[in-house]
This record gives sequence, structure tokens and C-alpha cells, in this order.
Amino acid sequence: MKKTVFMAVAAVLALASCNNQAPKMDEKTQKDSVQNEMKIAYVEVDSIMSQYKFCKYMEPILEKKAQNSRNTLAQKQQSLQAAAAKFQQDLQNNKYTQQQAEQVNAGLQKQNADLQALAQRLDNELANEQQKYLQAVNDSIQHFLDQYNKTKKFAFIVTKNGLLYADKAYDITNDVINGLNKAYKGNTTPEKAKEEKKDKK
Repeated sequence: MKKTVFMAVAAVLALASCNNQAPKMDEKTQKDSVQNEMKIAYVEVDSIMSQYKFCKYMEPILEKKAQNSRNTLAQKQQSLQAAAAKFQQDLQNNKYTQQQAEQVNAGLQKQNADLQALAQRLDNELANEQQKYLQAVNDSIQHFLDQYNKTKKFAFIVTKNGLLYADKAYDITNDVINGLNKAYKGNTTPEKAKEEKKDKK
């Protein structure tokens, strides 16, 4: 799950600005000036995911839901397998008429179809929960960076994952983690976070 989260959160919005009042310069001089003035910072997404309190709170909850789903499906699968095995044994012992055998077999097929439908529903529910979680993480990071960059004035804030080389001097990961944790209110799920935003509006 963490790999999926890392990939989903890794896309950080590039923030660019320009000064329309700047004096006109020839193309080469202007290009050199922009390169000299451009400020770029980066963050380590895996560090955010492991140290951001919201992530540390939510990940065990999602894992518990996933485990509960696996347990539920495993129990029903075992029950269905036992029923199918008993049916085969009774069938071999001639305990059913043809009509009775057809009815039992139809019942087992329906149970199997119901089990497949349940598995799909539980997968969809977990996927929806994970999507809400990822969206909440993205929103909180984006909101923090919007505020953070009002004073820092970086032209771009990127993730380290896609860089071939990064000077540690431009690493703002700790600033982001500290800022996110400072703004985080404990035991907040994505649903609660949305409700809190609505109340503030």
C-alpha cells in the first residue's frame, strides 16, 4: 500500500512566478537572469508518508479494514468448500434424488456467485477508502505548500524521487513534515477533515 501512496502523492504542483514590471532585456540576458533567480526545492515523499501524523494514524486503520475483508472472505470460502465437499460425498453415497442434487448444486452455485460479488464489493469499498485517504494527504500537502511558499518564493517544489542529483541544501522535507504535523489535528479521518473544512467556510 505504501508504494501506491508514494506514487500518488509524488506529483507536487510546480509553482512559478514572473515579474511583469522587470525592464526589457535581450533574450540571452533574460534567460541567464531567470536561471540565476530561480529557486527550486525538493521533498522526500517517503519521509512524509512515514513521519506525517495523519499518515501514521490512517495507515493502520486501512490495513485493519483490509485484513477484516480478507478474514471475512476466507471464512466464507472455507464454508463454501466444506459444503461442496459434503455435497460430493453425499452424491457418491446416493443420498439425493436427481432433483434434490440439482437443487443443492444450484444452491452452491448461488453461494459461489454471492461470494464473488461480496469480494468485489469489499475491494471497491477498500479502494474508495484508500482514494479518500490519498486525496486527503494530497490536499493537506498542497495546502501547506501554498502557504509555505508565500514567504519562501520557490519557483518549483519537486519530489526527490525523479531527480538524478539533489543538493541537500535544498531539501525542505523537514519543513513540510513539521508544518503538516503542526496543522494536523489528531484522530482525523478524510471524512472528518472534509467536515472541518466545511465548518471553517
